[in-house]
Amino acid sequence: MRFLPALAALVLLGAGCSALDDDPAGDGEVRVAAATYPLAWVAERLSEGTGTKVDLLTRPGGEAHDLELGVQETALVADADLVVLQGGFQPAVEETVAQNATGRVLDAADVVDLVAIDESHEEHAAHDGHGDEHAEESHDHHGHGDTDPHFWLDPIRMVALGEEVADLLAAVDPEHAERYRENLETLRTDLVDLDETWTAGLERCARDTIVVSHDAFGYLEKYGLEVASIVGLSPDAEPTGAALGELQQLIRREGITTVFSEPLKPALGKNLARDLGLTEGVLDPIEGLSKDSSDEDYLSLMEANLEAIRAANGCR
Repeated sequence: MRFLPALAALVLLGAGCSALDDDPAGDGEVRVAAATYPLAWVAERLSEGTGTKVDLLTRPGGEAHDLELGVQETALVADADLVVLQGGFQPAVEETVAQNATGRVLDAADVVDLVAIDESHEEHAAHDGHGDEHAEESHDHHGHGDTDPHFWLDPIRMVALGEEVADLLAAVDPEHAERYRENLETLRTDLVDLDETWTAGLERCARDTIVVSHDAFGYLEKYGLEVASIVGLSPDAEPTGAALGELQQLIRREGITTVFSEPLKPALGKNLARDLGLTEGVLDPIEGLSKDSSDEDYLSLMEANLEAIRAANGCR
């Protein structure tokens, strides 16, 4: 608790002091605070070889949706040269950042083309690119509250985030600007390769529908999948009898063999699979790392998701 006065001083001084803007912690180290794992992974990949420190605010095993920041996390926000968050996804984080951040702040929802929750598959497919004109139109029309926040399940949208984060890191740490740009090109290559792997991996499948626990996988529809969820965007919601009845009809009609649960919220998928005598699979929405996946990274988790879907849908 002894650092609380110092933290309060940072908050009161805010952006009015240029020294704090350039180096909020005052120790010469470049620091990034990232609200969720996908955001932190991008920042870490871009920071390789620069000495920049990336702090993840959502701890492994924690629920990203319900994140509340304590004193330690608030201090990380106040000390960061760059905070990366996603508007509309974690209200408590937005409030803490608004009150305490003294460095630059990037809202991923302002630079990534988010898909509206009620968009059709055809409209979703049309948004596969991430051009500036469409992104501007999408945010003007929809706003953060009625868009699907799980953009990181589309590797190409992660490229768009990487481009913005690299530019901001180069601005706050010009000494390593060239390294950030080099790392961006490596990151871009890995993400484009991943996108192509998903496209090729789902080209020839016996089925194209997956049943998941909560509505976190809509961005995978770009690969020709139809996604049916037990509950909506909130993983804490309870399924209705009508929704379960419709899912059972879909499962019988499509010959679906597998219901996917999630590492952090397994109960919904497990229960439905058990009740219908189906196989239980696991798909990770990669909102955060679990204790079992703490040694994994974004790329390996995405590859595991692809293999799980290929096995469930009889892909060749």
